Amino acid sequence: MFKVVDVRTEYQVHPLGIDVSHPRLSWRLDSDQSNVLQRQYEVEVYEDRSFTKPVWMSGPVVSDQSVHVVYQGEALRPRHRYFVRVRAWDQRGDASDWTIPTYFETGMGEPESWHAQWITADRPETMDPVSPLLRKTFVLTEIPETARIYATGLGLYELYLNGERIGDQLFTPGWTSYHHRLQYQTYDVSGLLRTGKNVLGAVLGNGWYRGELVSPGHRALWGKQRALLLEGYGGDAGGTWAPFVLSDGTWLTHPGPILQSEIYDGETYDARTEIADWLTPTMDSTDWVAVETLEYDKGTLVAQENLPTRVTQTIGPIAVVKTPEGDTVLDFRQNLTGWVQFAVNAPRGTEVRLEHAEVLDHAGNFYTENLRAARQRVTYITRGEGTEHFVPHFTYQGFRYVRVAGFPDPIDPGAFMAQVIHTDLEATVSFACSNPMVNQLQKNLVWSQRGNFLEVPTDCPQRNERLGWTGDAQVFIGTAGYNMNVAPFFTKWLKDLAADQLPSGSVPHVVPHVLDDTSYGSAAWADAAVICPWTLYLHYGDRRILATQYPSMRAWVEYMRTQGPRSDMFSTGFHFGDWLGLDAAPGSYVGATAIDLIANAYYAYSTGILAKAAGVLGLDEDEATYTALHREIVAAFRSEYITSTGRLAVPTQTAHVLTLWFDLAAPDHQERIVHDLVGLIEAQKGHLTTGFVGTPYLLHALSAFGATTTAYQLLLQTTYPSWLYPITQGATTIWEHWDGLKPDGSFWNPDMNSFNHYAYGAVGDWLYQVVAGIRVTEDSPGFKAFVVQPTPGPGLDWVTMRYQSLYGSIGVTWRLEEQHFHLEVDVPANTEATVIFPHPTFSEFTTNVEIDGLRDGIFGSQIPVGSGHYEFSYTVR
Repeated sequence: MFKVVDVRTEYQVHPLGIDVSHPRLSWRLDSDQSNVLQRQYEVEVYEDRSFTKPVWMSGPVVSDQSVHVVYQGEALRPRHRYFVRVRAWDQRGDASDWTIPTYFETGMGEPESWHAQWITADRPETMDPVSPLLRKTFVLTEIPETARIYATGLGLYELYLNGERIGDQLFTPGWTSYHHRLQYQTYDVSGLLRTGKNVLGAVLGNGWYRGELVSPGHRALWGKQRALLLEGYGGDAGGTWAPFVLSDGTWLTHPGPILQSEIYDGETYDARTEIADWLTPTMDSTDWVAVETLEYDKGTLVAQENLPTRVTQTIGPIAVVKTPEGDTVLDFRQNLTGWVQFAVNAPRGTEVRLEHAEVLDHAGNFYTENLRAARQRVTYITRGEGTEHFVPHFTYQGFRYVRVAGFPDPIDPGAFMAQVIHTDLEATVSFACSNPMVNQLQKNLVWSQRGNFLEVPTDCPQRNERLGWTGDAQVFIGTAGYNMNVAPFFTKWLKDLAADQLPSGSVPHVVPHVLDDTSYGSAAWADAAVICPWTLYLHYGDRRILATQYPSMRAWVEYMRTQGPRSDMFSTGFHFGDWLGLDAAPGSYVGATAIDLIANAYYAYSTGILAKAAGVLGLDEDEATYTALHREIVAAFRSEYITSTGRLAVPTQTAHVLTLWFDLAAPDHQERIVHDLVGLIEAQKGHLTTGFVGTPYLLHALSAFGATTTAYQLLLQTTYPSWLYPITQGATTIWEHWDGLKPDGSFWNPDMNSFNHYAYGAVGDWLYQVVAGIRVTEDSPGFKAFVVQPTPGPGLDWVTMRYQSLYGSIGVTWRLEEQHFHLEVDVPANTEATVIFPHPTFSEFTTNVEIDGLRDGIFGSQIPVGSGHYEFSYTVR
């Protein structure tokens, strides 16, 4: 059996509305044979599902490429569905059948193809908080075979057609750098139209565009008027499209029941003001008024690049708690991002209020101080007509606990369900080991990614922040890429980063940029411009991401190059340093590691990455230039910070970690530096002192330089500060502070104390790459060829992990029982792996398959293998 399966376009199955002139196709091979490699493929793309109108026929192509195969046919038409089929041959000559036809669909095309008008119900001088309803009645004499609506908004929008909600996407059109880039969405409404009168409705909300961000009163950062842009098209079998509805001045508007809605503060909904029939053609529109048209640049429009945000899970409360202060609180057992839907039966005008929080205080009372100015409150005013159901629209909360007021007694926990909301990214990892606390740690870091990957990589989902912090994103992206397929998510976000980057090359602290105009250029934060594209390239083999972002990457390095009196040192500007390092001075958030050392370490690191990226892209001159610059920066770093005997001038854990992991020390000094790092950890009785900069690389630096035992001791440490200490306190997500909740039940400073903050979850990258041992290589990105090198250590008896790469599922399971080591490895078709055993000497070696070299005894602790399932066992000497 040899098959081609899982054909995708731009990472997606059946994408609607892509605006990519040369989309890329990927597929997986499925075979019951071992050592399978693709020798040849053939791709056909047609305009029709009967495969009679070809637009590209690749013909047989001798190649092992099955990921990111670029469409090379004629120019794609806008608003058109294209059908794809693929077949392949393996190296034995076995051929697959043609795949079941799949498809992709193009979007609106060039911005000038939009004929609709922006429409609004808002007057800029009033800033009315009420969400308006917009409505249009139109007549169809016949129903088109296919129908699409293309829509976007200034602010957030929801669409309804003939009483039905269109799609399941939330928070559309998403969060981008709106003045530069505004996504539009494509909806298939073929089954919602009817002959005769149809009613199209929309609800608009403030969202990020018009709502309050960062601090009270800091609102309308992109504009004061919420607006809608929409075009509906019907098509026939011949591919002819005609508009059936446009947004224009003929639409009507009326205030809706959402009295206010803010990302931070929550939502107030008065069901008494609902217009029950507003989506029906028989509604009396006497008191509705015409919308205003709005001039707004359509040149910023782009098809949706990120995956949609959706409800991905529902969780019921595990308990109804009565606090010492007398509050009624629901416990959903999991710190999550989303909202609560509920059902209530109460007299007209009853005000039901839900307030959301992450933790209870030491006395068991509802705790909201760490929310700062965010109210996280949902208020629902009943209409008093039987059982009423409510779910919010344009807000979300970060919470585990919900305080309920105004709800009729007794509280029925079954009336409430928490809906988990995040960008709907494909989960790609599973991990388990013999230590339950490590398993919980891994679950926590996945939950923190779910909670903070909502449109942009936010720092936290609960307080009045929730911003796309660049530093957090770059330290976590390696872990993120194992947990989920984040390529579309970061493709969109990095384009916004480049759009908000200054002409000088300086990069904002947060993307989209919403802070003051001086919030640019911090080392380790701005380096996201370089580190994130490179990490995506490694995980997905995506050269297009590198090519798209390369000007931004280069601009940041050039900015650093011009910031000091000499080009080999980066010594000016504001820097966060080792943020929240535990060796900080009293009253400071900045760890003790010298800020200039961090800046120059990252200067070297990003310059080295840029040189490699230039090499991948065939930019030979740039590769030579930045390779030479990297050497100069490293030499300057050694001269400035490392003595002739290998002692670091900055005696902190983070300084030693960066020097080792960024390869900044001379080889003959590395042993001294790792020895000193271990000594610094021992001086803290086996604890870390690192902050946001040092923590992500701490265990990597130790294990890579022979201190694996120390790395395991840090991983498995349960007392403060450690990764497992929060778990002893009941954490279900990653904390911002190692001691967010102290052993005595008191809290760290409420100004900055999120209990869902993924940065320290970057330890997942070490769990996956080192403990389980699945590691990508720079020579063969995207896991086309990869390394399996598990690293057992004291405290773990077994580990199992599975990672869904673009080529298929990679699996590793190892266990160590006394002196007996057993390893199982799954290698997907069309890939190869190098298996490196963790022990240099062993005996009684057995395996389940014959492998070239083994029969002649020609192997050490490293074996190359093709696709298939492998089992290895031996006794450790």
